[in-house]
Amino acid sequence: MTTDGKIRTRVWERGSGITQACGTGACATAVAAAVNGKAGRKTDIVMDGGTLTIAWDEQSGHVFLTGNTVKVFDGFIIA
Repeated sequence: MTTDGKIRTRVWERGSGITQACGTGACATAVAAAVNGKAGRKTDIVMDGGTLTIAWDEQSGHVFLTGNTVKVFDGFIIA
């Protein structure tokens, strides 16, 4: 947890190493923190690639992820 109540995480993906972000991981982190009384039902998850806001509607079980998109790569496929 940061001093302003946000949760700071880093992502390690097998085969890739450290990545900029992971939406699934952010959602899981936020819900686990809420269930354990460490965060509210809406919280910010700070990752290397930016901040994601996660809102958990406990009654419906739905988890909502909000964040900015940033282009980080250009490429093409040679067929």
